[in-house]
Amino acid sequence: MLRDTINPSDRQKNYLIFTFYFQKLSQLFNGTFVQKCIVELLTLALASMNYREIRPFGFLNNFVQSFWYYETFDTEIQHTILPDGYFDLIAEFENETLTTVKLTGIWTNAKDIQIPKNTKFFAIRFNLIAIEYIFQKEIKSILDSTINLPLSFWNIDKYKSNEFEKFVADSSNKLDTSTRHLKEIDSRKLKLFEIVYKQKTKTVSEISKQVFWSSRQINRYFHSKFGITLKQFLNIVRCNATYEEISNGNLNPQSDFFDQAHFIKEIKKYTGATPKELNKNKNDRFLQLSKTEVL
Repeated sequence: MLRDTINPSDRQKNYLIFTFYFQKLSQLFNGTFVQKCIVELLTLALASMNYREIRPFGFLNNFVQSFWYYETFDTEIQHTILPDGYFDLIAEFENETLTTVKLTGIWTNAKDIQIPKNTKFFAIRFNLIAIEYIFQKEIKSILDSTINLPLSFWNIDKYKSNEFEKFVADSSNKLDTSTRHLKEIDSRKLKLFEIVYKQKTKTVSEISKQVFWSSRQINRYFHSKFGITLKQFLNIVRCNATYEEISNGNLNPQSDFFDQAHFIKEIKKYTGATPKELNKNKNDRFLQLSKTEVL
């Protein structure tokens, strides 16, 4: 089962702004004002983009955080991608043609990216446990980077750039079937990632006790598969959990940080920006802090 989440595109925002200016124009017939409106509208139209997510339910939720779609229109867009504790499989289409399929590692620092005009992304955002049980490999070697895969990986080259829903349905069925037929899944790992992603427990020692797995063994596992420690993972997920609050104007989250100074320090460490800068999110620079709607 899937849930569709859409980020209101700049085009939707532009419609509201256009309506506002239209109302003003009906009251004011000032040439200078009209010229200013035209310039504003043209600028906004050039900066348009579209982003949406579809989230899984059921057992697949242990392995997949979301399927997501991103599209630019008539101009290049710059974003800063923030660490979130996941990794992604991304298919990139430029001018309707599939050009790249790549796998990302875990991001431990903010990364600036420039996305060309007329570009579309089909992508799957995975929970970390998926690298072992779905991909059967490690992503330690691509920490804070990416690796290109064949265009034919998982038959992605069979999809047209307007077939995102089909890509999601097919990928969801494929992944659901493959995960349900896994011979053995370490229950300690399933529980560990559930605890961390749902923010149920905050420290390494508490997690170790709850999953009956020593901290030393857990860190050995994290180093070998992901290239980070469990503590680093906890810190990244903790920061990611504050992005929604920050985008809604709460710059003083009450939980998980010693005090305001600690909160600002941790956020800046992983995002390169202060909570106030993240909240402003000028030009949707921080895509993860853009407003979303659940349909």
